[in-house]
Amino acid sequence: MPTSVDKARSREDNETALPAERKTTLLVVEDDENISSAISEYFTRAGYMVKTAEDGVAGVQSALHDHPDAVVLDLMLPKMDGLAVCRELREKASYIPILMLTAKDDVVDKVLGLEMGADDYITKPFSLRELEARVKSVLRRVRTSVTADGNSDEAPIVRGRLRIDPSKREVVVGDRQVELTPKEFDLLRLFASNPGRVFPRKYLLEKIWDYSYEGYDRTIDSHINRLRAKIEENPENPQMVLTVWGIGYKFSDEQ
Repeated sequence: MPTSVDKARSREDNETALPAERKTTLLVVEDDENISSAISEYFTRAGYMVKTAEDGVAGVQSALHDHPDAVVLDLMLPKMDGLAVCRELREKASYIPILMLTAKDDVVDKVLGLEMGADDYITKPFSLRELEARVKSVLRRVRTSVTADGNSDEAPIVRGRLRIDPSKREVVVGDRQVELTPKEFDLLRLFASNPGRVFPRKYLLEKIWDYSYEGYDRTIDSHINRLRAKIEENPENPQMVLTVWGIGYKFSDEQ
């Protein structure tokens, strides 16, 4: 018969066997060892699991193998630059949020990064506290709002053959599941939730990207083009996401 000591040991064994809460995993793709080490040390102390890669090829391999919760990606990298890395990850792992680092305070670099699918950018030099705030922001945008009992705060959105499940961040067109980037998903959910409403480009930049600067219009257009290529039967003649010339975009109210 088990003694009280045996029972206590059994309880201790069961308690130690309980799985620890999963840490948020951050992949840092940066060839500057000082910057990489500083980011890694800071985020490790903040409770993150941090992985690093020193070139673009290794960064892509790590992202596809380790499935991090977010990627901090330098623009200037050996073997494969940050834009190429971003493009490949958007094709193969569209769900991973990407925050791009750039050493140039140049609108062109920022626009290119956002057009390639980066979720945010930060210009060097930067404070680690600001970087942490940006990482938390992109993570917060893509995480679903689920209540404590597991029920989604937002019901699925159905527009004709299109079905959007916000709780799972899943999109289905007909019987085909569509993989969208975080920004593409946020755009589509906003449009489909408000059929017929016209959204100016400036509003979309402020709502989805938190940017209000001039010169970012092409970012919206690039994302819309990629979104149409994924959900429309004929992207050249879209039936869901429509252009309102000179203003912006809207979702068809005939779905």
